[in-house]
Formats: sequence, structure tokens, C-alpha cells
Amino acid sequence: MALYDYVGALRKGRRQYQAAVSKGEYPYLPVLDDILSHTNIVSEVSLGILDVPLEKIVGTKTAGRTSAFANNFMPLLSEKSEFGAKWAYLYDHQIEEGIQDPILAYEFMNQYYVQEGNKRVSVLKYVGAFSISASVIRLIPKRTDDLNNRLYYEFLDFYQVSFNCDIWFSKEGSYDRLLKAMNKAPGEVWEEEDRIYFKSAYDQFTKAFRNTGGDDLDMTCSDAFLIYVELFSYDVVKNRNQKKIEKDLVKIKDELLLASRGSKIALVDRPEQVEEPADSGALKIINWLLPSTTIEPEMLKIAFIYAKTKETSSWTYGHELGRMYLEQAFDGRLRTVAFYNADSQEEIADAMAQAIAARCNMIFTTASQMISVSVKAAIEHPEVKIFNCSVNMSYSSICTYYGRMYESKFLMGALAASMAQTDKLGYIADYPIYGTIANINAFALGARMINPYVKVHLEWARVKDRNAHEELKKERITFISGEDMMTPNSPSREYGLYKKDLDGTVVNLATPIWHWGKFYERIVNITCRGTSDVKEMKGKQAINYWWGMSADVIDVICSQNLPRGTNRLITFLKNSIRGGSFQPFVGTIYSQDGQEQCKEDESMTPEEIITMNWLAENVVGGVPEFEDLTEEAQSLVRLQGITIYENTDMEEK
Repeated sequence: MALYDYVGALRKGRRQYQAAVSKGEYPYLPVLDDILSHTNIVSEVSLGILDVPLEKIVGTKTAGRTSAFANNFMPLLSEKSEFGAKWAYLYDHQIEEGIQDPILAYEFMNQYYVQEGNKRVSVLKYVGAFSISASVIRLIPKRTDDLNNRLYYEFLDFYQVSFNCDIWFSKEGSYDRLLKAMNKAPGEVWEEEDRIYFKSAYDQFTKAFRNTGGDDLDMTCSDAFLIYVELFSYDVVKNRNQKKIEKDLVKIKDELLLASRGSKIALVDRPEQVEEPADSGALKIINWLLPSTTIEPEMLKIAFIYAKTKETSSWTYGHELGRMYLEQAFDGRLRTVAFYNADSQEEIADAMAQAIAARCNMIFTTASQMISVSVKAAIEHPEVKIFNCSVNMSYSSICTYYGRMYESKFLMGALAASMAQTDKLGYIADYPIYGTIANINAFALGARMINPYVKVHLEWARVKDRNAHEELKKERITFISGEDMMTPNSPSREYGLYKKDLDGTVVNLATPIWHWGKFYERIVNITCRGTSDVKEMKGKQAINYWWGMSADVIDVICSQNLPRGTNRLITFLKNSIRGGSFQPFVGTIYSQDGQEQCKEDESMTPEEIITMNWLAENVVGGVPEFEDLTEEAQSLVRLQGITIYENTDMEEK
């Protein structure tokens, strides 16, 4: 029987050999000694006895036996050879008693090369075993700027706390994301129980991933595991069995496809891009979201899910005004319902469940913290159209939307510089997240256009033990850009662009406007006009409505007491931005470190604007450290903070 199986393994080996040769690939096992001849090893560490996944064993340490195996570890020597007899003996031993003796292997860049035990590996790979016991020596290369080297050093940091060798990501920052999803601090060493639970959960996921065609995706199993954990939460995932995971993977297939294709985001920056009929054969971006028949407004019941309440949050208050505008715009032809105080993940999920139970067929979740629950609900209820208010978030199951607020900030910077009698302006920002840095820089560039000597002093409202207003007062700064809107429960005139004299007198000059009502009206109209004869976009691109002044969803309201010439200047700039003849981020732009971020006669791309992680050269101040932020700010920065690695590939549409 063993000889028969050796012949079967031999066929696999020879087929692999021929396939490799036809592709111009090396047909034998890679040799670590050859690889190391071009590598600077700085340390060797004994890891002891480990349970090593067989898929991570890719080659042999020395060249002695490399030609006996194809590059998939299947044998190449005749069944009549001594090698064939020994292989058959090991096969019988595995079937009767199991192979228990550990092999000796070297780990390099999270792949394993066998020093002793090649035939044991070959037999276990042939029978479809998952792992093998191995005594492992780790070879650590010198740190370089190569991507794989950087990923390996991130893996080493992860190993120091988890003692887990299974995880390997293809994108920087993923290890930190996984720890956050598990509610683990970066340097927190795992307890033994944590390691056992995690290995069991990951092993179950790996088998399910393979069974559902995961090997065909351009991503590592760990990449897929991270997406799965972020969608379903680690506390849930660690108790899932393989069959349940397989069912879940079928449901999130489009999310995995999108990630494997680079997590591309199509930025729809003008409503007319989706409102006009498409030419024959062309793709209409929105149609991935639409049903097979056109929706009529009177068929819509729309839920709005808010954090906090309209009385305690200016952000929620603005969206609530948008909801009321929407009802008036459709004059009773649709119904809306609002859910407040959805602050924790449990409260968000509860509000979502109530909305679906109430037979809402469209749901707007109005904060980026709600996105994971939104995606999970969309996966479970594909009949419901779900939109999340966020930017630079790549998901296939929902649509996201956000405004180009930086356009209004540019105008307010120009206005502030034209009114101020000094070269100092103030800017109070909320959270260091995607979009915020663009707002700050746009304000600074608008101010510099009027006064080339102006400096914008940056403070943050969500930093512990620091009062932004007092810090600006110390600098005797009176012209300040503050929060975008007042909070009803705690009204203050310190919002928008205002002048605050040293005696405390406040004069409002301008305020930016998020016209969420027009935003929602346009999205509802687009959804209602859907057709079914266009190729779907699910799994190919994420969709983000990124509208600005040209769509009338962003504006600036100026005081009637502005000087006439200043008012004419701001009106001219506003109309130029609205008409597309002027853009804030055009021409030579330098950051604080002197680096040229935009060249003369060029303009920044939407991706570059959204993912900005630098400050303009005339900004005084910086981005706060994570530990200096308030707890509320930390929660948001974990999700969308600019310090997180930015690997998402956006395409302007």
C-alpha cells in the first residue's frame, strides 16, 4: 500500500516539476544557504519545539537533497530507489502510529527550511496534514527599507507578545490592527490561555478559508482572517467552528474579493456622475447597490442612526437637520425614523437590529465608528441599502459618503488673513483622522494666499490636560477657526471662524456648512432611479460619495458685516471652487519638514488629499501623540487615525 502511495506522490512531484519548468521557475526545493549568501544575518535565536504549519515549510537548508523533491516537497526519485523505500516506510509509520519525532528547521522571514526531516515533511504534506513538530532556529536579517523586511520586523514584534508563528500579513500596520481588534495593547504579552484560544481559532479559519477557495485570492490567509475578525469581532470568532466560518466566508466573499484586488475606492466627487444615464456598455458606479427594479420614494422607510443626541452633539444635530430636510423635500412620500445614543458597538448593533425589524429598507449610519456594524448588517441583510458617513473606508457591501469640507476651510483661511491685523491665526481641530489634516492645510493655504507671512497656530480640542483656547490666548491670537457648528445644549459663539478679543468678546465672521439634507436628497434620488442592466461593482470597488461645493452640500455662510471688498473676494473664490476653475491644493506646496508635497502646475489627487499625513509649512504645531488624546478621541483614531498605515488604493471616478 505504501509503495502505491509513493507512486501517487511521485506523480504529483513530476507534474509539479514539469509545470515549474514550463513557467521558467526553479523546479526543485529552494535552498536556504543559497538565499543567505546574499543576506546579512544579524542574529540566530533558538525557538525550541514549535508546531509549524506545513504550508510555511518551503525549502531545505542545504543543497544535499534538494533535487530529490519538486518544489512542492513531492518526491522525484524512482519508487525502486532506496529513497523510495524509506519514504514508503515513513508513510506506513505515519498511518499506523503517526510521525512524532520533530524535524530540525530554520526559520527565515517567517518561512521554514528543513535541515533534517525532509521525507517526514513530504509524507505529511502528501497525506494533507496541517502541521508538524519542529525544533526551530530563527535567522534574523539586518533591518532594511525593503517591504518584506519591514513586514518581518512587524511580525517579530507581534511574536514577542503572542509567541505565534502562524500569522503573516501582506500589508504594514496589520499586526497593530489585529491587536486592536482583539482589545490588546501593542506591548501586552498574551496569557497562555489567549495563545491557545487564538491558535485554535486561526487553525479553524485556515481550514475554512482553503475549503471556500481562499487560495485563489491574491491575499494571505492572515489578511482574510483580519477582515473576518474586524467584521465579526474576535470574541465571536474565537468560538466559531469550521462549518460556521465557512458559511460566514461565503457571505463576505465580496469583501475578500475587494481586499484581494487592492481595496480600491471609487471617489464619486460630482453627483452628475451617477445621475445622468450611462452610455451603452458603460458602468454606472452606483448600480452595484441597486435592486432589480426601480424603487419609488413612497416605498422607502429610512433609518438614521446617531451617536449621542441632537442636543448634546453638533455633529448629530447637523445630520438631524438633514433628516428633517429630507422629509420636507419628499413631502410625505417617504418615512424616516431616528435612533439616538448609539455610542458603543452593542448600542449601534441594537439600533441597527431595531431599524431592520421596523422594516426600514434604507439606513444611514452617521459616524465612522459605526462602519463595522453597518457592514455586518449589510452582509446579513442584502435587501437593505446601508450607507455610512466616513471617508477612506473600503467595503463592498455598503456605500460611504462624506463632504469636501476643506473647500470651505480654504475660504475661511483667506477670510481670516484678510481681516486679521497680525500674522498669527488660530485653528482648533477635533480629531487627527482622515480629512482633518486636509482641512487644516486648506485653511493655512487660503490664509497664505492673502498674506504670505501668516502662521496658523494649531491646537487640538481632544487632548488631555490642555486647553486649546487658553493656549491661543497666550499667543494673543484673536482670529480663530473653531468647531463647525454649535451644540444646542451648550450654545457658544466660538464656532466657525470668529474673532475673540482678549477681553472675551466674540464676533462671528463665517461658518462652514454641512448641508446634509441635500446630501441625503441626492442619494435617495440616485437610489430611486436605479436600473438593473449594468454590470455590478460588488467585490471590485468600494464607493464613496465625496461631494463638495459643486454639489451644494458644502458651503460657507459669511457675516453680513464683512467689509464689502472682503465679501466680494470670498464670493469670487467660492464661485470659482464651485465651478471647478479653482482648487485649493494646486501648485507648489511644502510641508513643515521642507518636503515638496505638490509641484508647480500640478494638483493633488483626491487620494493624496484624503490621506494627508503632513502639515503645511506655515502651520505651527503638530499632530498629538495617541496617548495624549482623550478616550473618545482614541476610539476614533484607532479606526481612522492618520497615524495608521495608509495602503488603500483610490481611483477618482
